[in-house]
Amino acid sequence: MPPTLTVSALNEAVRAELEGSFPLIWVEGELSNLARPASGHLYFSLKDSGAQVRCALFRNRARLLGFRPTDGTQVLARARVSLYAPRGDYQLIVEHMETSGDGALRQAFEALRRQLEAEGLFDPAARRPLPAFPRRVGVVTSPSGAAIRDILSVLRRRFPALPVLIFPVPVQGTEAAPAMVRALEQAAHQGNCDVLILARGGGSLEDLWAFNEESVARAIRACPVPVVSGVGHETDVTIADFAADLRAATPSAAAELVSPNGQDLIQRVAHQQALLQERMNRRLHALRLQLQTLERHLRQQHPERRLQDRSQRLDELEQRLRQAMVRRQQDQRARLQVLWSRLQRTSPAARVLTGQERCEQFSQRLHRAMDLRLERLNTRLTGNARTLHTVSPLATLGRGYSILADESGQVIRTASQVQPNQRLQARLGEGEIHCRVEKLREPSP
Repeated sequence: MPPTLTVSALNEAVRAELEGSFPLIWVEGELSNLARPASGHLYFSLKDSGAQVRCALFRNRARLLGFRPTDGTQVLARARVSLYAPRGDYQLIVEHMETSGDGALRQAFEALRRQLEAEGLFDPAARRPLPAFPRRVGVVTSPSGAAIRDILSVLRRRFPALPVLIFPVPVQGTEAAPAMVRALEQAAHQGNCDVLILARGGGSLEDLWAFNEESVARAIRACPVPVVSGVGHETDVTIADFAADLRAATPSAAAELVSPNGQDLIQRVAHQQALLQERMNRRLHALRLQLQTLERHLRQQHPERRLQDRSQRLDELEQRLRQAMVRRQQDQRARLQVLWSRLQRTSPAARVLTGQERCEQFSQRLHRAMDLRLERLNTRLTGNARTLHTVSPLATLGRGYSILADESGQVIRTASQVQPNQRLQARLGEGEIHCRVEKLREPSP
């Protein structure tokens, strides 16, 4: 058997399912059955030719509407799907609502916003920081609108010495966007402003449309000077707000953001001055105490007293030095006497004479040994030469023999090594003979 649900549990489950299945959606339709209870909430139906749906717009959102809803008005509502559990009624909880004409503009706004965001035009990393103390503020706005009066009033109150340069432009109509683009380019070209405010007062989406133009957004990003947008009221959002380096809720808020607070600066300077004075007083007090301590030490160690002590010490050291020098001289004289006695006992002349005699003896012995050695070597060389001559091939050749060789120098030992008519060389004891083989005779077996 399936589980049994109470009606309340069933409605809660259906509401959770509905709210979880649908994101925020845009619904277009005609207002009907509009009710305005004392709570400030709005209850109505959205209908077309074939169906209708109940809607609720709560007070905190109803106060932000830019028009007064009436039955029969064609509207575009941004809402989330829900269920009113006590009655089991399916309904829409409206977050935002505008007339259908504004709806077309809203769709164009969202399309351009998505396009520029995809291009990276709204990248927070590309936003430039505002200068803490600008030298001059430029304001791009209408010179006759309430926005410029609010901006000047705030700047005069916060920092009266801050110069303001106004770039007058229309802020509504077909000429507004091109004029704002030219003003931003002019401000960039002049380069005499540290920050720019792009501003106008509140109005409908159509009134603010010049600030939603693509050319204005691109001019803001191309401007080298930081730009603060202060367009409309807090609930108004434009493409210029996304492109600007900083968005302010109102023109007055933009002036607050770009200007330092003079009163705060005065208070900070006064605080720093007081802090500096306090630190200087503490430092002077510490130095005064240090000076008193030094004076006390100086009195205890007067320079004249210290000079007397040093003079007496110097006399003592001088006396000790004289005594040390006398003792040193006596010691050196006694040592010199000892060395002179030793030198006399070991006179170099006697040692030199003895050395000369020994050198003469060694020289005679060396000459005798060299003569004997040469005689022995000469005798040995003569015997070796006689033996060598006996076994030398030249001695054999001298007795009438010869060495026979072919033209390449190879020695002929047998008859089989030569051929008839072959040229041979015969080396004798004295000279050589070149001959030719006439006849061969092999040895008898």
